Amino acid sequence: MADLTDSVESMEQLTTVWRAMVLDRDADADVRDLPGIAVRWADCRFPFWNCVTLTDVGADTELVGQRLRQAADIMRSKRHPGFLWVFEDLLDDGARAGLETAAGQALLEHAFPGTGMAGDLLPIPEPHHPDLTFERVSTEEQLRAYADLNSRAYGFELAHGRDGLTGSKLWKNEVHAYLGMRDGTPVTCAGTVEADGRLFVVLVATDPKWERRGYGEAVTRKALYEGARATGLTRATLHATVAGAPVYPRIGFRPNSPLRFYGLKG
Repeated sequence: MADLTDSVESMEQLTTVWRAMVLDRDADADVRDLPGIAVRWADCRFPFWNCVTLTDVGADTELVGQRLRQAADIMRSKRHPGFLWVFEDLLDDGARAGLETAAGQALLEHAFPGTGMAGDLLPIPEPHHPDLTFERVSTEEQLRAYADLNSRAYGFELAHGRDGLTGSKLWKNEVHAYLGMRDGTPVTCAGTVEADGRLFVVLVATDPKWERRGYGEAVTRKALYEGARATGLTRATLHATVAGAPVYPRIGFRPNSPLRFYGLKG
């Protein structure tokens, strides 16, 4: 089992960063810390900004079932879909073994897996890639390109990604967000943002046409390099999808808690 301290850190990093992200998207967003549940819900068309997560440590089967039903009720009350994030290592053994059954009873269905990762890995060398130049996101056009890369990578409509990011002051000023440019065209992106003494890696994406060329790793290294240079921080955290999970250990991240993402059934 992963160190429980690392798993708690991973969950707390999510709640900290997502608070800033959804309030940036909508100052009236639903941001609440309930017993055992953190709500970070912008209720926009970008599903990643609509988030509920379980925050109990060592929750048993009965408590997890209760939390899942409550989370599903919250999700059902919203206009736009989003995800429930569950950090598996925060559950006790019985609750983890029965998680899929309990989720089904709450009318939730598994969407995709993920992995929390962290490492004391900064500073890192300034990255280079023979195919790429890097541009920091500072204009609305660049931010729209960043949103579009995420939509293509995760299978969202372009309008949905743009609904989450365009117009953001946070992303153009406080997030160390970078585009990887190939022959003047954005093909990959990554960002880092300061969160409670760490750099959190957020919304890494590569255009599916340009995968498996090391672009995602290169632009992630760039975002980490520039973020560390600006802040002096040495620890970094992230939540990886299956596609990204093999990349990050090469940079110096170590996996901690497995994640499961759930959506509402139907």
